Amino acid sequence: MRHGKKNNHLGRTASHRAALLSNLASSLILHKRIKTTVAKARELRKYVEPLLTRSKDDSTHSRRTVFAFLQNKESLKELFGTVADKVATRPGGYTRIIKLGTRLGDNAEMCIIELVDFNETLLAAKEEKAAKSTRRSRRSGGGAKVAASAVSEAIVVDAVAEEVVAEAPVAEVEANEAPVAEIDVTDAAEEAPAGDDSPAADEAAEDENKA
Repeated sequence: MRHGKKNNHLGRTASHRAALLSNLASSLILHKRIKTTVAKARELRKYVEPLLTRSKDDSTHSRRTVFAFLQNKESLKELFGTVADKVATRPGGYTRIIKLGTRLGDNAEMCIIELVDFNETLLAAKEEKAAKSTRRSRRSGGGAKVAASAVSEAIVVDAVAEEVVAEAPVAEVEANEAPVAEIDVTDAAEEAPAGDDSPAADEAAEDENKA
C-alpha cells in the first residue's frame, strides 16, 4: 500500500522517471513555458524549483549540483544567466500551472507550466493595475459615514435658522408696541393738571367768592 507516499511514479521506473523530469526541467528553463499533463507538471514543479533556488548562488558547487540533475550545458548556462537574474528577488513560487482542459485521445488533464517572471503579459497588466490603483482606507464605510454626518449637521443648522427667522417678527412687534404704552403714559401725565382738585385751587376759589 502507498500510505503517506506523495510522489507520483508516473507509471515509470526510477531511472525513466528521473530522465523524464530532467528533460522536462531543461525544456522549461530553455523555453520558459511548456505544455504537458497536470500530473507531470506537478512533479516537475517539485523537481525544478529547488534547482531555481540553487541558481541564486552562482558558485562552482551550485553549478555542479544542478548539472547532476539537468545533464544539459545549454540549460545550465541559461539557468545561471538569464533565469537567475529574474528570480533573484523572488522568495519562492517560481512556476505557474494553467489548466487547459482534457486531451482528446485519452482524456488526460492538460496544462501549461511556465516561469512566473517571464510572462510579460501578466507582469505588464500587474504594473498597470498598480499604477491605476489609489490608496484607500481599510474602513470602506468611513467616507459614507462622514458624508452622512455632514448632511445631518447641515439639516440641523437649517432647521435652527428657520426657527430663528420665524421668531424674529414676533420680537419686532413687541418692540413696536412698547412706544405706544409710553405715549399713553405721557398723555395721562399731561392731562392730569386740567382736572386738578388740589387744596390750593379750592382756597383761590373761596377768596374770589369773598371778594
